[in-house]
Amino acid sequence: MTNATETPQYVTVKQFAEKHPAFSIGGLRSAIFWKRDELENANAVTQLGRRILIDEPVFLQFVQSGGLRSVRGAA
Repeated sequence: MTNATETPQYVTVKQFAEKHPAFSIGGLRSAIFWKRDELENANAVTQLGRRILIDEPVFLQFVQSGGLRSVRGAA
């Protein structure tokens, strides 16, 4: 989704939720738990040790494209 030459703009889950109040910390953690493979393939999230880092512009593009329309699998 992003150009490989662009520098990622990583923030923690808490920082992302503070900057974008429409997203709660619990909601973000749930979305990352259920959609982790898709988010990692899109380079929207990465893991550094135990910490999850969100590439802010890529994550927002993922959300805008409908990537989180259904979070908990097939219902």
